[in-house]
Amino acid sequence: MQTNDLSTRTRRVSRRRGIAFAALIAIAAVVGVGALAVRARLDPGEPVVGVHTIAVRDDEFAPAAIEVPAGTTVTWRWEGNAEHNVVGDGFDSPTQDDGTFVHTFSEPGRYSYRCTPHFYIRGEIVVTD
Repeated sequence: MQTNDLSTRTRRVSRRRGIAFAALIAIAAVVGVGALAVRARLDPGEPVVGVHTIAVRDDEFAPAAIEVPAGTTVTWRWEGNAEHNVVGDGFDSPTQDDGTFVHTFSEPGRYSYRCTPHFYIRGEIVVTD
């Protein structure tokens, strides 16, 4: 009788460990997919040429990346309901939920920017000669 009790307990412990292991694998998979989704959102992608107005929406800058010649004034136009800002190297809008913000890019280079209240909202301005 004691051997059966020990065998039953061993199976229960093994089953619990198996369930715990499966749960950990499931959690790791969800976290991994979530991390990939966030990474994808942090990459603004290929710049769109010929655009100088960017929509500030509740979960994105659209388009997220643009390419403009030096001397171009870029306009960000708020279209969402939440408060956002546009913060980059050398430019900084107020946090707002409507209106516009403009900045003239005089020097060639790559200018990354973000919404500080929402870390995942990112963009980039590529300024050419």
